[in-house]
Formats: sequence, C-alpha cells, structure tokens
Amino acid sequence: MQILVTNDDGIIAEGLWVLARELAKIASVTVVAPDRERSAIGTAVTLRHPLRVKPVKPPVPGVVAYSVDGTPSDSVILALGKLMEGRVDLVISGINHGPNLGEDVHISGTVGAALQGYLRGFSAIAVSAPDESERHLDTAARAATALVKRMEENPPPRRLFLNINLPDRPLAGVAGVKITRLARESHINTVEEDSHGRQKYYWLERERLGETEDSDTDIWAIEHGHISITPLYFSHDDKPPKPLLDGLCSGLLKELKSR
Repeated sequence: MQILVTNDDGIIAEGLWVLARELAKIASVTVVAPDRERSAIGTAVTLRHPLRVKPVKPPVPGVVAYSVDGTPSDSVILALGKLMEGRVDLVISGINHGPNLGEDVHISGTVGAALQGYLRGFSAIAVSAPDESERHLDTAARAATALVKRMEENPPPRRLFLNINLPDRPLAGVAGVKITRLARESHINTVEEDSHGRQKYYWLERERLGETEDSDTDIWAIEHGHISITPLYFSHDDKPPKPLLDGLCSGLLKELKSR
C-alpha cells in the first residue's frame, strides 16, 4: 500500500511526522508538504509563479519526503502528478494542530489538501486533533492508521473523503466513535480595529457561537467526547452508504483502547 501524507502546518510540524511514523508501520509512505505553515488557506493553488521542491531528510526511517514552496493543494498536485511513482492508494492530510469542524472545513488547508486527492480519484482523509497535548496526536495517528488498515482489508466500492476530528480527552475518556455531518453556523466573523501611530490595521477574528444541540453534527460529537468521522461529498450520488461507514468504524474505539 502506498500513501501520500501532507498537511497545512508545514514540513516540520510534529503532527505530520507522528502520523507518518504510525502509517509507515503498515504502508509505504511519501510525505510532500508545504515548506512553512499555510493554515486557513483552503484550496488555494499557485498559478502565477513556479514552484520549487526540495528533498527533505525525514525523521522517520524509510519515508521519502519533499517540501514545496507552495500551498497544501500545490503539494498534493505535485506529488500525484510528478513526485510519486507507481500506484497511490490513499491521500492523508494532517495531523492538523487544532480542530477542523463545521464551517472551518471550507477554509481549512488540511481539508483542502485532502480534497485535491479526492478530486483526482483517490480516497482521502483529513485528520485533526486538539493542539494542547502530544497525547492527542498519538491517538489521532493510531485512529487514522486503524481506519486505513480496515480500508485496505475491505476496500470500499467507491472512493471516500473523510474528515476525522479528535476530542480534547485522553483515549481512556473518549466516549465513542460517531459518524457525523458538518455543523452549520459554528462561528461568526468579526473585525477588530487598532492603530500604530496614524496607521490603522485590522484583525479578522472568529467568535465561536454557543453549543449546538444537533447530536448528529461533528461539533456536538467533539463537545461530548466522541471521535467525529464526517463523510464529505459533492452530490447525493457520491454520498457513502451508512452501512459502509458503520462497518469501517464499528469497534474502532475498542481496538484503539486494547493496544
């Protein structure tokens, strides 16, 4: 199995290499990621200047790695178009340092990178975890790897695009794994004004709205201690059937806790 791993936090981000290290236990892994942090850039693609790629000495033995002086989407397009040889089975983006829930997926570089793989016919997974503790990265990497292994053992009949988020709890306190949908109206954007001398400047702020009561949403799942797995798709025909998702996720938490 050959997997492309990318992110939007940059080639030196800890979450990227925690994920690559865990995936390398079950697959051949190539890492292609931005040369610096490129969060909240969505699906941006570089069109008006050339891109440069540099080989990187990976901290994980056996992994091939490159940095790209572009966006997360650029990294995936370059990887699939030029840098990777042979069959690619899966594109995974993460582990993002911070959640990608609800409306955030529309500006997320993590989700945007996974989307580029999905648009090119590959199954794709975006993985995000709270950034307060290293323990979340380890749990997220193990959960993603367990899911990938299940997909390898029982290949889904169609490509999948999944957005995974971890709750801010130790593994022992995780309540379950929940198939969810994206929450709506999770934030409101505001503008803060300040000045430096005579020069005004502005900060774009995101103010979180109150807790959601919709128990089938990703935000509700995270707030109540569940791992959220949200299928993303563009039309009803692309929507994965519930039995397929239930089969992939059934017993996943028990498997993680038993290790």
